[in-house]
Amino acid sequence: MKPADLARLHSLGAPTLSPDGSWAVFALTRPDLDKDTYVGGLWTVPTDGSQPPRPLTRGEHDSGPVHSPDGRWIAFLRPDADDRAQIHLLPVEGGEPWKATDHPLGTAAPAWSPDSTRLAYTARVPDEGRYAGTEPGKEAPRRITTLKYRIDGLGFHGDRPRHVFVAAPLDPEPGIGTPVQVTGGRADHNSPAWTADGSEVLFSASLHEGADTDLVTDLWACAPEDGARPRRLTHGRIGAEAPAPAPDGTTVFFCGEAFGDQGRDFVGRTPGLWRIPLDGGREPVRLTGEEDGPHVQQHLRILDDGALLLADRRGAVHLLRMPLDGAEPQTLVGGPVQTQSFDHRAGVTVAVVADGRSSGELVRVGPEGVSPLTSLSELDPHPVAELTAYTPDGHPVHGWVAVPEGQGPHPVVLMIHGGPFAPYGPQLFDETQVLVEAGYAVVLCNPRGSSGYGQAHARAIIGDVGRVSATDLLAFLDAALADGRLDAGRVGVMGGSHGGYMTTWMAAHHGERFRAAIPERALTSIDSFEGSSDIGSLFPGPLYGPEEGWARQSPLAHADRIDIPTLIIHSEQDWRCPVEQAQRLYLRLRRRREDTEFLLFPGEGHELSRSGLPSHRVARFEAVLDWWSRHL
Repeated sequence: MKPADLARLHSLGAPTLSPDGSWAVFALTRPDLDKDTYVGGLWTVPTDGSQPPRPLTRGEHDSGPVHSPDGRWIAFLRPDADDRAQIHLLPVEGGEPWKATDHPLGTAAPAWSPDSTRLAYTARVPDEGRYAGTEPGKEAPRRITTLKYRIDGLGFHGDRPRHVFVAAPLDPEPGIGTPVQVTGGRADHNSPAWTADGSEVLFSASLHEGADTDLVTDLWACAPEDGARPRRLTHGRIGAEAPAPAPDGTTVFFCGEAFGDQGRDFVGRTPGLWRIPLDGGREPVRLTGEEDGPHVQQHLRILDDGALLLADRRGAVHLLRMPLDGAEPQTLVGGPVQTQSFDHRAGVTVAVVADGRSSGELVRVGPEGVSPLTSLSELDPHPVAELTAYTPDGHPVHGWVAVPEGQGPHPVVLMIHGGPFAPYGPQLFDETQVLVEAGYAVVLCNPRGSSGYGQAHARAIIGDVGRVSATDLLAFLDAALADGRLDAGRVGVMGGSHGGYMTTWMAAHHGERFRAAIPERALTSIDSFEGSSDIGSLFPGPLYGPEEGWARQSPLAHADRIDIPTLIIHSEQDWRCPVEQAQRLYLRLRRRREDTEFLLFPGEGHELSRSGLPSHRVARFEAVLDWWSRHL
C-alpha cells in the first residue's frame, strides 16, 4: 500500500437486516482523492449469498440505514444542501427516498418504534443566533460556566445540546408531522431506543447534580410526547450507555462501567453488560466480570435467552452470545479479527468483520461458521506475525511484527498506540501497510495500560505511565529485533496521542535506542493539558496521580535530553491534545537542534490520521516516509 492507495480502502457501516433476515443493507464508503472527501452510498445483499451486493441509493454520503420493523421502510442519513445529515425514508418496495427531517444542525441515531409509525432520533438544538444564519466571527461572546464546554471534532456544545425527538406519523402517505422534542435542558441526550411496547423512549444522559465534575451517565425513560417528565432508571454511580430493552418488556440491558466513589476513576475500567428492571426500582446488576470479564463495547442486541455483544480480547474484537443466566459466553466470531458491527433478525446474524486481509467485509454468522457476503478489498496486504515477549520480571507483552519481503536487514519503526486504554490488533492497518510497502519492518504491541487483557493489566500504569509503558515497549522491541531480518541499528519510534506522549518519553529516556522520532498529536505537558484539553478537567489525576508528580511524568520536562531528529505532527484544531502541546515541545527542541521539524495541519482535529481530509492523510503519509528515508 502506497500513500495514494488510501483511496482503495473501504469502510462498511453497521448493517441492518430486513425483518425476515433475508436481506442486509449497509453503507459503503471510500476516500475520494479527486473530490478530497469520503463518498459512498447504501448497498444491499441477500443473506443466503445467492447474489453479489448491489447499490441501493445514488447519494454520495448516505449512511446509518435502519429497517422499520414492518419491513416497509429504510430510514437513513443523507446530507442536505447545507451538509447537515437529515433523516430520509426509502420505500423498500421501490421509489425515491424522501426527506423526513429538517433540523438546522442535522440529525443522528434514528430508531423505529415497534409499530413502525414513529421515529426517535437525536438532533442538536442551537441557541438563538448561533450556528445558523450568523457568521461565526460575528456571534455574541460565549459565557462559559461549566468545565465540560467543548469537545474535539465538534467544538463548543453547551450552546447546542443534543436532544431526543420523535417524529410521527409516517403513514399512510409520504410526509411527516412536526417532530416533538422529548427532552430539554443543557445536557446531551444519546442512544434513543424504544421500549418493547412503544410506550417510552430510553436514552442516556448526565442530568444529575455534579455532572460537570464526574463521568457518570444514567439511563432514562420518557413518554414520547412534548412536556413529558423523564424518569431515571440507574442510580447515578456508573457510566451507563447503549440501552437495549429485553423482548419481554420487563428489563433494560446496557453497557456500563464503574468509575469509583467519586465517579471519576476511569483508567482501565472494563466496560461490562448490566441489567436493570424497566421500572428502575432496584440497583443495576453487572452480568460480566469486572477484573477479567470481556471488555464490552457499546453495541448490544437482546434476544429471548441471551445478549449479542462485541468484546475486546487481546487485540481482537469478537462477537459473543452471552447467556442471561450468567453461564459462559459463546464465541460466534473469534480468532484474529476485529468485528466492527452486527445485526440480528429472525434467527439470522450478520456482522462486519475486518482481518489481516481486509478493512471490513460483511459476513453471515451461523452454526456452520462465518460465510462471506461481500468481497470488497482492493489491496494485497503484507502479513503480520503474532509475538509475545517478556519483561525482565516475567510480564508478558503481546503484539505483532510486520516485515517487508527479502532477507534485510530492514530498518525498523516501533509504533505506539494511543489511549492508553486501547489495543493494536491483527487486522489490516493502513499505517502498517504503508510503512512495510516502503521497506520498513513495523513493531507494534499492547503494553500495560492497553485494553483487552484484564483490568489489572490496564491499570498497572497509574501514577508511573512513562516508566512502566517503556519497560514493556522495550522488551517487545528487543524480542522483535531477535529476528535477523530487522536492523537493530536503524530503529525509529512514532505514535499518536498517548502514543505521541510515549514517543517523546522514549526519545528522552531511551534515545540511544532510536535514530529518530515522530510524536503526533501528543500530550507533552500535563499541567497545561489540564487547562487546555477538552477532557483536561477529568483526565490527568486518575491516570498520572497527584499533581505533585505531573512534572516528573511530563515528557516536556525531559525534552532537553532528546538528542535525536524529531518530526512533530499536529493539527491546528486539535482540542483533545491542543496545539500548544506541540508548540512548546517544538520550541524546546528547535532552540537546541536544527534537525527538529513541525508539520502542522490546518482545519484538522485529533482524528486527522483516521478521518481527516484524504489529501491531508496522504500528505501525512508522504511526510512520514520522507522523514524515515532521511534518518533510517
